[in-house]
Amino acid sequence: MSNVIKLKKGLNIPLKGEAEKTIVKASPSQTYAIKPTDFPGLTPKLSVKEGATVKAGTPLFYDKNNTDVKYTSPISGEVVAVVRGERRRILEVVVKADNEIVYEEFQQGKPSSLNGEEIRKNLLSSGLWPMIKMRPYGIVARPDDTPKDIFISCFDSAPLASDLEFILSEEREHFQIGVDALSKLTTGSVHLGLDADRANKMFSSIKNVTTHAFKGVHPAGNVGVQISHVSPINKGEIYWTVSAQDVVSIGRLFDTGKFDAKRVVAVTGSPLNTPKYVETLLGANISSILQESVDTDNVRIISGDVLTGTAVKVDGHASFYSNQVNVLPEGDYYEMFGWGLPGFGKFSPSRTFFSWLGSKAKKFTFDTNLHGEERAFVVTGEYEKVLPMDILPVQLFKAILANDIDKMEQLGIYEVIEEDIALCEYICTSKIDIQKILRDGINTMIKELG
Repeated sequence: MSNVIKLKKGLNIPLKGEAEKTIVKASPSQTYAIKPTDFPGLTPKLSVKEGATVKAGTPLFYDKNNTDVKYTSPISGEVVAVVRGERRRILEVVVKADNEIVYEEFQQGKPSSLNGEEIRKNLLSSGLWPMIKMRPYGIVARPDDTPKDIFISCFDSAPLASDLEFILSEEREHFQIGVDALSKLTTGSVHLGLDADRANKMFSSIKNVTTHAFKGVHPAGNVGVQISHVSPINKGEIYWTVSAQDVVSIGRLFDTGKFDAKRVVAVTGSPLNTPKYVETLLGANISSILQESVDTDNVRIISGDVLTGTAVKVDGHASFYSNQVNVLPEGDYYEMFGWGLPGFGKFSPSRTFFSWLGSKAKKFTFDTNLHGEERAFVVTGEYEKVLPMDILPVQLFKAILANDIDKMEQLGIYEVIEEDIALCEYICTSKIDIQKILRDGINTMIKELG
């Protein structure tokens, strides 16, 4: 076993509705969509018009500022809609699926027989390049950069998250091919973050990597937290990160020469009758993933985990990076003096309610109620209890609000993105939208420093 890094800070949120260890096929989805809004900092330019016929792997749009980075269709069919928002901003490109998938053909071959430039071009042309993110900033990696290292987290500690060891147990070969391809893109190493409490039968046998085991509660599975404990990011350094499922997609590309957009999604939440794992395609319609009717007036559907995901309608589409679809009861009610009640059925990380006296294994039904309103931004010391990184979160957020770039650098803005500080937002006494504040700060850094 690799060295074990023990994290003492963080918080596991005990939600009801964990997925059963079975994988079922999704119902046929009539439409699929790729959404430019899933990619922070992207300025999209269309490659197709409504009515165009596309194959799986055909470019739908590209990045105006990095024209080599293409975003391709996960399915073959007809482009039926280009949905726009305010100021004609492109929100999503929707493709109506064919009965059978027809694929674009890309380069096929073992990464060991290809050089870094050939691998880079294959990832760019196929549309898999956006699966690679860069740190700092958490944006799509820039093709001209060479990262110091590449990090892959092999477990997800977010509430009700997918069990990656389970869903990828049959994909070891493709995962290894993906790792081999990524290793050609860095002058350093490919690092795997493992769960110290698991056997890691699949991931521990992967070659051409450096492994690190992490022990602790959420956010131990966040790749940003893992980077901060293995090799903290300094100014001017660039790291790349890839999710474990996306590594498998990269492996399939080099094995088959096709953009195979298959992924397994954890469909979770207490309102569901049968939480489960669903095999679907990237960007599928939410109704085809849920596979059961829900009362849309009384629930909130979230593409992604409950801390960082995006609210979607039942007729909407899954986000590009989402490996979860969560359903929570809508919390549209007012509870007078709720803080003064014993709260035996409520979870509280600060022991506000007596529920903390019960079993640590007890699960709770959560809803979307904020239980309060936004208040003055005060120093409580709570953020530091759930953030296992060597930064001062309150001071960082205040530096962002003051637009003080020097302070932002000194206080660690290069090390964090939204998922890393999501727990701070969850336990925030002041109900501050901290994730938005952080993204505003990151956008300022990109604008000023590039």
